[in-house]
Amino acid sequence: MIEVKNLCVELESFRLQDINLTVDEGAYFIVLGPTGAGKTVLLETIAGLYPVESGEIWLSGKEITRLEPEKRGISIVYQDQALFPHLSVEDNIVFGLRLRKQARQEIAASLDWLTELLGISHLLERKPNTLSGGERQKVALARALSTKPQVLLLDEPLSALDPETREAIQRELRRIHDRLKVTTIHVTHDFEEAIALGDYIAVLGEGGIKQVGAPENIFRQPNSEFVARFAMTRNIFAGEVIDRSDGNTVFRTEDAELVVVTDLRGGLHASVRPEDILISPEPLHSSARNSFCGTISSITDKGSTLYLTVTLPPDFVCLVTRRSFEEMGLTEGQKVYITFKASAVHIF
Repeated sequence: MIEVKNLCVELESFRLQDINLTVDEGAYFIVLGPTGAGKTVLLETIAGLYPVESGEIWLSGKEITRLEPEKRGISIVYQDQALFPHLSVEDNIVFGLRLRKQARQEIAASLDWLTELLGISHLLERKPNTLSGGERQKVALARALSTKPQVLLLDEPLSALDPETREAIQRELRRIHDRLKVTTIHVTHDFEEAIALGDYIAVLGEGGIKQVGAPENIFRQPNSEFVARFAMTRNIFAGEVIDRSDGNTVFRTEDAELVVVTDLRGGLHASVRPEDILISPEPLHSSARNSFCGTISSITDKGSTLYLTVTLPPDFVCLVTRRSFEEMGLTEGQKVYITFKASAVHIF
């Protein structure tokens, strides 16, 4: 287990403030946030590369706040891999083991095991500049794992890869983690990547932790406008929750009233995920409590899916598959009906 307690780090004009995290042993933990949020600074501080202004870092019940980086039992992999260009793949992988003056037999055994695990035995004699992006990432991962770290830190490991390679390495990361059970902290700005890989997610923004939870909780129950926007909720409204005379609890904005299920009252925010909204050229007969008529004001094509903005007002963004879009014959400027359940409206 790794624990970060009330951590503060100041670097020139940037500051991480009161960071508190608990990462269970063997977990795949994601730190998610926009560029400039401090994700890499947090990772490098855990690794011991930045001084701590205040707070503590604990690993397996031992405080390591001011312990030298090489004594922490932590390895880090950067998005650019940071491989030594003049060394072969083999020499890159075993560099740390040779530095520790491990026996040749132990080094050979580790090399065989890692290259088999990652499927890179055929690359041992090559130099990094002859490898593909995915191959370089595997070599960097092998080098990080060679010292058998207690904690593996991954700094945007997929961001520099093409989409096909990114998916392949993503599957590889999960497979290796499931096999080795190494406690892993992976930072990314990509929400879909976080959902696919993480056991837990911490959303980092403006130098602080905004929310921590299971992927489904972050996805479905953001606790702030910042998290909701970063989770690509798209439909976020300011307003108030009131009890209406007909017995319904509604969220009232300047332009609309949404029937909701909540115990909260007063000035709040509401969000509705695009995939929870049904769209139809004709009124839908359903038990859903929220139904509105509007006009398609814009269409954003994402290939297999499309985002449709329906203006009532306010604007609602809906997600439809290409097949549904074509079957319904939807076009910009068309009058449509949108429907969603009261339980689909999240209040925060």
